[in-house]
Parts: sequence; structure tokens; C-alpha cells
Amino acid sequence: MAGTAHAAAEARLVGSGCSVSNVGYLTELAADYQKLTGVKMYVRGGGSVIGLEDLQGGTSDFAASCRGRLPDDPAGLEFVQVAWDALVFIVHPGTAVTSLKYAEAVGIFQGSIRDWGQLKGPAGPITVFLQRPTKGLSGVESSIRAQVLRGGAPAAGTNVSELASTGIVEQLVEKTPGSFGASGYSSARKRAVALLALDGVAPTKQSIVAGAYPLRRPLYLIVKKPLKPDVKAFLDFALSPQGQELIGSYGAISLRDVK
Repeated sequence: MAGTAHAAAEARLVGSGCSVSNVGYLTELAADYQKLTGVKMYVRGGGSVIGLEDLQGGTSDFAASCRGRLPDDPAGLEFVQVAWDALVFIVHPGTAVTSLKYAEAVGIFQGSIRDWGQLKGPAGPITVFLQRPTKGLSGVESSIRAQVLRGGAPAAGTNVSELASTGIVEQLVEKTPGSFGASGYSSARKRAVALLALDGVAPTKQSIVAGAYPLRRPLYLIVKKPLKPDVKAFLDFALSPQGQELIGSYGAISLRDVK
């Protein structure tokens, strides 16, 4: 019996991937799972693409993603939705503009809107921070293309800086006056940034759950098939009533929140 307890205490799981998920709910969920089970949990962000690479390379047991399966993703992976999120537009907290129209968001990403004066704010250049990894589509970039640009891609420009992860986007928007970026509600709500209303609807947990804020999207955990027993146990926990209640208690949006 003592040997079994010792083995359980040394059990460990490693996860990586989506920064939005990591900050928004996964770090807290992993910590609570460790307290309840004794399984050592190690999770980090870095982006959905990094998570997929780590999982395929065998350096992690599961990955977090804020995008679903794409045609080029490897076979043998299972994308399991465990929570909800929403694509949000974030700005430096000192920004006078507090709301965008949908067409204005499109204009910023397409490069036709480059000055805050075009948005009825004080004149000044808009510094756009985007995540664009070297391999594959990130979760946020995938959402921008699907939900905002209807399949198009953000335009490059002298006012656009491409960064390694959404976590870095959030950090730079915090520090850079005049900046603009896109992220997920789950993590952005924890940062010192302002979240812009879209067509007059602010991104709050209530408005996202109700569907009033229009850019809701799923959050996934990705696992390799066949599932190892310890990975299945954590996934089952995340989907269980207890796990879903915990996810909602962190301020993120659980599956049970959205009827």
C-alpha cells in the first residue's frame, strides 16, 4: 500500500500550448488536480502550435488549444472541448477609444485603418501586435481569419509587429500606448489591458455566455490516441461536474455555463 502511495506521489503530467488557456483556466485547474490527486502537474503556454509540436514530439502529455483541428494537423490526435472563450480586441489601458464596429476591426487587420483618428479618437498611429508563428496557424490568428476576416489573412505593414505568442501580445499591449491586439477573453481579463466593446457589446462573461457578444469560440485539450490512463484521468476530471465547476469558478467560461 505504501508503495502504491509512493508511485502516485511521483506521477506527473506535462502540458503546453495555448497561452489563453494556460492563463485563463489551465494553470489553476492543474494546481487543483495536483492537490486532489497528488499527480505532479507542469503546464506552460507558448501558443497552440507549440503545444501541438510538444505533443507530437513526446515532450508533453497533452496540449491546450484555442482552435479546432485543421486539415494539416497530424492524425491520431483528439481535440476535446473543455471550455468556452471569445476573441477580444485589446488596447493599452490609456486608449480613448472603447468600442469598435465590426467593420472597423476588419479595417485594422486589413490595413485600411492605421490611425486612432479614423476611429474618432485622438490622432495617432495604431501599433498592431499579432501572433504569427513560423509553423501553422495559432489559435488567435485562426480565429481572426475565421471570425473577423471570413477566411482572409491580416495584412502586413510598418505598423504591424508579429510576435511569438498571444501571451507576448498581451504583455506588449499592456506597456505600449497606442497599441492594439487580439486575444482571448479568458486570459485578457486578467491583464492590465482594456477590452474593446464590439458593435456596442462589451466582452463580459455574461454577454459571451448569452451570445450577445458575437465572437465566442471553443477551448480544447488535445491528446494522443490511444489515451494513456493518467492522461484520460485528467481529461475526465476536466469534463466532470467538479472540473467544470472549478473552471467556472476561476472566472473562465465552462461548458455548463453555456446552455
